[in-house]
Amino acid sequence: MKVDKQIISLSGVNFFYYASSAILLPYLPLYLQTKGYTAAEIGLLMMIGPFISIFAQPFWGYVSDRFNSVKNIVFLLWVLSLLGSFGLFLTNGFGLTLGFILLLYFFLLPSIPLIDNLVVKSTAGRGMSYGSVRVWGSIGFSGVALISGLLLDELGGVARIPYFYWVLWIFPFLFLAFIKDEKSSGQRITLSAIGIIFKSKSFLWFMLMILIISIPHRMNDALLGLYLNKLGATDAMVSWAWAIAACSEIPVFALINRYIHRYHELTILGIVAIIYTVRWILYSVITDPWVLIGLQVTQMLTFAVLWIVAVQYVVRLLPEQFGSTGQSILAMVFMGLAGIIGGSIGGWLSEQWGGASMYVFATVMSAIAAVMFLGTQAVMRGRS
Repeated sequence: MKVDKQIISLSGVNFFYYASSAILLPYLPLYLQTKGYTAAEIGLLMMIGPFISIFAQPFWGYVSDRFNSVKNIVFLLWVLSLLGSFGLFLTNGFGLTLGFILLLYFFLLPSIPLIDNLVVKSTAGRGMSYGSVRVWGSIGFSGVALISGLLLDELGGVARIPYFYWVLWIFPFLFLAFIKDEKSSGQRITLSAIGIIFKSKSFLWFMLMILIISIPHRMNDALLGLYLNKLGATDAMVSWAWAIAACSEIPVFALINRYIHRYHELTILGIVAIIYTVRWILYSVITDPWVLIGLQVTQMLTFAVLWIVAVQYVVRLLPEQFGSTGQSILAMVFMGLAGIIGGSIGGWLSEQWGGASMYVFATVMSAIAAVMFLGTQAVMRGRS
């Protein structure tokens, strides 16, 4: 069997990119705490990432489409994000930390949809599925999430995460060197042509539905650890929650392509929203942290399916030359807008009425999303 260097390289990039995220996401708040920042200051610093991505995602998506290149743009983004991480980890003072986190996320987060778009193009041309490559990201994240606690204890604790993070970044660069751009057959994109995207009512409506279903998910991403801590969970238990969620995604990313073509994307997303609704109901009434950690396995039927179907539906909705821009807008809505709204509302609800109240809110939002997805599909089917 012939080795496909493109697919292996893209799989390696996904593996090590998400492996590095398994260091940054769970441990950066704890690292900032060791530098003496208050909970309010850490909350502000952690919200900067989603906020800055609102502006960064579409900008870098446009640049990639304009020059018809993903590889070179991603290389530039990764170099600049690493420079931001050096500043973040090697300087002191709230102002400097805030500035370097802005730089880190402005360059780091936009690389995700660019890589996703390249994966979609590369796999489609080879008769493969997007999920068969994206699954390696979940394997990398879950693997590092499982072992990072032990390694950090051996190496000196949370204060050592910068070195662990930097070493991991050697490998995405190595795999990126072997990737080839999949050139678009469409026309070179221009600023005036971007108007086509924002004139697409079906695309804008889809983004609104994605926002509604994503707000509860991003709220859980941001606040689950704090909620578990209040219920008596240790830091190690919180890392297990992250690891279980990531592990559960692996079989879905690997196998879902065999089945999703049988149903319309909006129907699948409507079912996902119903499962989300049930998931958040359980989170709102259960107070045993171990049971909640176990319920993270429902990530396989919620986020994993949501992301794969959303990525592929955006590909269908927009012309080929808008691929990176479309994926960047999807990431902007999911990571940026949903992150800010979910984190802000969830934090306020948790302070006012306790952690369970934010999952009541999540239940309502997911139920609304289910009605929107299934209702939209019913209307489309009626028209056709």
